[in-house]
Amino acid sequence: MSQSSFSQKSISQTKVTIDYVQYLNERAELTQPLPEWASKPDTLVSYYREMVQARQADQKAIALQRTGQLGTYPSTLGQEAIAVVIGSVMATDDVFVPYYRDHAAMVIRGMKQADVYRYWGGDERGSANPDCKEDLPYCVPIATQVPHAAGAAAAIKIRGQQRAVLCTCGDGGTSKGDFLESINLAGIWQLPLVFIINNNQWAISVPRRLQCGAPTLAQKGIGAGIPALQVDGNDVIALHEVISHALHRARTGKGATLIEAMSYRLSDHTTADDATRYRNAEELKTGWSKEPIKRLQQYLHSNGWWDEQKEQRLQAQVADHVQQSVDEYLKTPLPPVSDLFTHHYQQMPVSLTEQQMAMEAKVTKGGGHD
Repeated sequence: MSQSSFSQKSISQTKVTIDYVQYLNERAELTQPLPEWASKPDTLVSYYREMVQARQADQKAIALQRTGQLGTYPSTLGQEAIAVVIGSVMATDDVFVPYYRDHAAMVIRGMKQADVYRYWGGDERGSANPDCKEDLPYCVPIATQVPHAAGAAAAIKIRGQQRAVLCTCGDGGTSKGDFLESINLAGIWQLPLVFIINNNQWAISVPRRLQCGAPTLAQKGIGAGIPALQVDGNDVIALHEVISHALHRARTGKGATLIEAMSYRLSDHTTADDATRYRNAEELKTGWSKEPIKRLQQYLHSNGWWDEQKEQRLQAQVADHVQQSVDEYLKTPLPPVSDLFTHHYQQMPVSLTEQQMAMEAKVTKGGGHD
């Protein structure tokens, strides 16, 4: 069949409009009228305190890794606002499905800072969260947690519960089939699920411009039939508004929402990375000019809600708390050798039972952990 025999058809494309939400810009100036709750200092000061806590804890983790006392660690430098707001606005009975940079959100939801260090020190006991037992643990493989979030949300919907699942991933994760299949499922099944993309502009060494040809990552939600928007990921006020609204929609049966939080990764990808090999200094300088902690601090100062004395007290309190967490982590006793066997099967096979008995006998004879 010749090419000329095909009918020619014009296909028009409708321009996709993605809302961008911001209240407080990088100069700590308001860009629109504030919601009522933000006209008072309480919540904003709480967010500031939590971000300072997150940054000091993050700096300590890197120091521990550099001195051989922690494994490879992914910093949250410059991205503290997203995790802090997530942890603060979620309800206790919501389900959090994190990726590997969500330390602050997990701590706010009940995980001990010492357990964060334990996990990245190679101790799986650090994954436990006694306050939110249905939250999932850290997920290091890219986007593999997103289908799990869809499954949890489906279970909540089947049970008729007024709860929400919130799942995070990075910009690189949005290119994975796991992510795309999950947002499609969330749209067609109207799942109580909030997707938050931490678009920190880099997927290890791959810049955002090479990650996806679309103008935004948020518009991937349009193809799945779910509301989607962008938010300034360094603006705690905007984050609070959009995430709270999305969670309310999910809990009240109105379905999923996709939020692209625009941030910037001020650190290396992890402590195993060297971003100076692929990122120029000018771009990093621009990123620092937009970071969330200084922005909120300036706004609090300008309203008379913060001063140097409060800052000094906070820094000292946080430093003391972080050091206590480090001391607790470093004093963690070794797990029993039986842990190598007992967390794999509901009913352990005979072959593993025999291996466990042999190993325990060897340890008992040797007087230590071999």
